[in-house]
Amino acid sequence: MRNRIIIGTRGSKLALWQAEWIKSELQRLNPDLEIELNKIKTTGDKILDVPLAKVGGKGLFVKEIEEALLKGEADIAVHSMKDVPTDFPEGLHLAVITKREDPRDAFLSRISNFKFQISNFRALPQGATIGTSSLRRSCQLLSIRPDLKIEQLRGNLDTRLRKLDEGQFDAIILAAAGVKRLGWAERITEVLPPEISLPAIGQGAVGIECRINDGFINNLISQLNHYETSVCVKAERAFLKKLEGGCQVPIAAHARLIDGRVVMDGLVGSVSGDRIVKGRIEGTPNDAENLGIRLAEDLLSRGAKEILDEVYGR
Repeated sequence: MRNRIIIGTRGSKLALWQAEWIKSELQRLNPDLEIELNKIKTTGDKILDVPLAKVGGKGLFVKEIEEALLKGEADIAVHSMKDVPTDFPEGLHLAVITKREDPRDAFLSRISNFKFQISNFRALPQGATIGTSSLRRSCQLLSIRPDLKIEQLRGNLDTRLRKLDEGQFDAIILAAAGVKRLGWAERITEVLPPEISLPAIGQGAVGIECRINDGFINNLISQLNHYETSVCVKAERAFLKKLEGGCQVPIAAHARLIDGRVVMDGLVGSVSGDRIVKGRIEGTPNDAENLGIRLAEDLLSRGAKEILDEVYGR
C-alpha cells in the first residue's frame, strides 16, 4: 500500500485551489495518505503576450504536466476540463471528472462608489470595450452586439481584474466557476445565460488524469468521479472531438441531465460572429458520447463545415 502521492498542477491561484481541493478530498477519504503538490510551469503560462489561438491552442496548459506523469514526477494531474485536449498521450487517460461548479460565463464590470458602473451585458454603451481572449465568447457577444470592441485579455484572474479596475476595459468576461472558487463571487455583475454565451466544453468541471496502468491510483481517485458531470462532459467532449475543434474556432457546448435525460446545446461560429450554427439534441445518459457526435454532424451539415474549413484554410 502506497501512502504518498504527487499531484501535478499549474501554479496559478485557480489551479492551486483545484489541486488543494482534490488533495483535501483524497485526504478526507484516506487520512493516512501523504500528498504533495508538484507545481509545473506550462507553455500556456509562459506565453502571455500572444492570443492562445495563435500559439496552438489546446494542450498548452497540460503538455508539461503530462510529461511529468509519464516520467513518474507526478501520479495524478488536476486540470480545468476546458483546458484538456480530446486526445491523450499513450499511457495516460482521463480517469475522473469531479462535480461541476457553475458552467456559465460571468460578466464583470467596474465598481465605483460600491456599485457596478454597467449593470449588465444588455446595458453596455455603444462601442464598449470588452476584455476576453476567448474566440468562443467574442463570437457570441459580437453576434448580438457587433458594435462592441473585443480586446485580448490574458493572465491569471488577479491580473484580469486589475486590468478591468485600471480602466483598460468597460467589462470583462470570465468563467463563473473560477471567480466563485477564488472567493470573488461578489465581483460578478451578471452570470450570462447560455442564450447569450454558451459555455466552453467542460467549463466548470475539474478532471483528473493519470497513468492507465497504475491500478492503485485509478482505484484511489475513482471515488471522486461525479456521475452526472462525467456523463455531460463526455457528451460535450465527443462533440468537440468530432468537430476537430481547437482554440482557433468558436465552438461551444453545454450538456445537462434533466429528468434523467441528457439535453445538450452546441454551436459553431465564425470569428467575427456574423455566422453562428446552433443545435440541440437529447437522449439517454448511456448514449452520451454518441449524442455529442450526432449533434456535431448535425451542425456540420448545416453550415459549420464551411466555417471550420475557412478557419483552417482547408
